[in-house]
Amino acid sequence: MKTKTKKILMTIAGIASVAWLVVVMTVDVGAVGPKGTKVGLSLINSSFHDLWHYDDVGNALYNNYNIFWYNVTKYIGVLSLACVGAFGLIGLYQLIKRKSLLKVDNCILALGGLYIVVLAFYIFFEIVIINYRPVIMPDETMPAASFPSSHTMLTITVMGSIMILLKNYIKKTLLRMSIQFFCLIVIITMVLGRFICGVHWFSDLIGGILISLFLLAAYSIFAKNKEESKA
Repeated sequence: MKTKTKKILMTIAGIASVAWLVVVMTVDVGAVGPKGTKVGLSLINSSFHDLWHYDDVGNALYNNYNIFWYNVTKYIGVLSLACVGAFGLIGLYQLIKRKSLLKVDNCILALGGLYIVVLAFYIFFEIVIINYRPVIMPDETMPAASFPSSHTMLTITVMGSIMILLKNYIKKTLLRMSIQFFCLIVIITMVLGRFICGVHWFSDLIGGILISLFLLAAYSIFAKNKEESKA
């Protein structure tokens, strides 16, 4: 994909992320969450939530979650963090061996910058709360921050960056495509699992997806530009 096309995709994803944030903050804000917490796009969010969470007599529930899918997505999150740590170790090894930060592979340096930005987004949305969860988790008295889905954002960004990065290290097409396919399955499982388990609103997942796409497009451009400048 050409750099110009990537820049267009990054711009579209960036504008869509900001627009979605504004919509979630301003459109159809209603107290549909537990303990009367307000949620943007309340009708859409509650309708999607109602698809999966009912009691024995058919009443919609807003303080329960699917523990199986919650655990699946939790462990996928752990896998994503493990991948971050693995690339961190690769970068550290290259730094020690080559004795210069400038000699570390440019795509690895760009990857470190990407993960720092993801962390910054996570901290920002923990402080600036847009939506609260549709459930109150065990050992908590109030629902926690919910927008965007941090697990979704983390997994898409990490697995997506691996899919981009592989071309620099794995030349065998079959092996590379197999790993990329695995990463894609992990992403799909995370998005669907986080939706089904009920700990996020639908708008939280869309927010996480849009931000991740913006970050991946930016990473792809930045890493390529660094490689070109090195040449």
